Amino acid sequence: MKRAVYSQFGTPEKVLGAAEAPKPEAGPGQVLVRMVLSPVHNHDLMTIAGQYGFKPGLPAVPGTEAVGIVEALGEGVTHLQVGQRVAGGAEGTWAQYYLANAARLVPVPESVDDETACQLVSMPLSAKMLLETLDVEPGAWIVQNAANGAVGKLVARYGQERGINVVGLVRRQDAVEQLKALGIANVVATDAENWPETVRALTGGAPIVRAIESLGGDGAAQVLSVLADGGQVISFGAMTGRPLKISAGDLLFRGITVKGFWGARPPVKPERIGQLLGELVADAAAGKLKLPIEKAYDIDQVAEAVAASGEPGRNGKIAIRGA
Repeated sequence: MKRAVYSQFGTPEKVLGAAEAPKPEAGPGQVLVRMVLSPVHNHDLMTIAGQYGFKPGLPAVPGTEAVGIVEALGEGVTHLQVGQRVAGGAEGTWAQYYLANAARLVPVPESVDDETACQLVSMPLSAKMLLETLDVEPGAWIVQNAANGAVGKLVARYGQERGINVVGLVRRQDAVEQLKALGIANVVATDAENWPETVRALTGGAPIVRAIESLGGDGAAQVLSVLADGGQVISFGAMTGRPLKISAGDLLFRGITVKGFWGARPPVKPERIGQLLGELVADAAAGKLKLPIEKAYDIDQVAEAVAASGEPGRNGKIAIRGA
C-alpha cells in the first residue's frame, strides 16, 4: 500500500514524501480501514514540524482523522462490520490503509458526504468539548478571536444552541459581513477605531466572563481588553506561532486566570465524548452540519497538499485522498 511518511522533523512540504509499505493487520480491539479522505489539520503540520504537544517516533505517517471503509475487524470488535463506512480519530491516516481503535470509530450514514465525515472530530468535537468545559450558565457572555476560522464558526453556532452569547473578533470588516451571511451575529472587526466600545454596546454592559484565545502573541491583549475582571482566558491555539503575551498586571490586579485546552487530553468523560460525537453525526445526517473540502490530493502529492493548506483564502480544508 502507499502512505505518506517523514523521517525527520521539519517544514512539512520539504520532509514529506510517499512510500510503499505492507498493509497493516488489525490487532485486538482494532479495525483496519481503507482510507477514503483525510483532512490536513494545523496540528498535523505542527506535529510534522516537531512543534506539537508530542513527537511520534520516526519514521512516522501523519494524519489524525479520516473517513473510510472497514476492511477487517480485530479480535473482540463486534459493533462494526466489514464494508461499513466509518469516521473518527486515529493515527497514520494519510495512507491507503490505517489502523484505528474500534472504540473511536462511528458508523456514518449514507446521507453524510465524505467531506463532512472526514472532519467530524478535530473541529466540531473540539468546539463542543470546549463549550462543555467553560462552566458558564445560559445567558452568559463569552468572547473569542479568530471567529471566522472553522472552530470559531462552530463555537458561535453551538454556543447559541446552549444559550451562551458569543462575541466574535475578526481582523477585517469584510469578515464581519461574511459571518453575518452565515447567520453568525455579534461579530466585531478589530481594525475599526474604538472597537471595544462596540463590543460593550453589543453586550449591553453585561460582563464577558470567558475568552477563547486562538492566536497567541498579542491575541490575548485583544480579548483581555473586553474580558471582565475575574474572567478566564482559555488558550485554544497559537495560529501566529508566537508565545502568548499576558501582562502581570492582568493576573495580579484584575484576577484573570488562564488555562489551556487540548483536544487530545480533554477534561470530558469518554462516555460524554461519545454522546457529543453522536450529536455531530446526527447533525450531519440531517444536513445541519456541512464541512467543505477545498481540494483533495493523492498521497503522491502530499507535499503539494501541505503547501496548499498554508495558503490563505481557502473555503475549506485541504485533504488527502486514499485512492
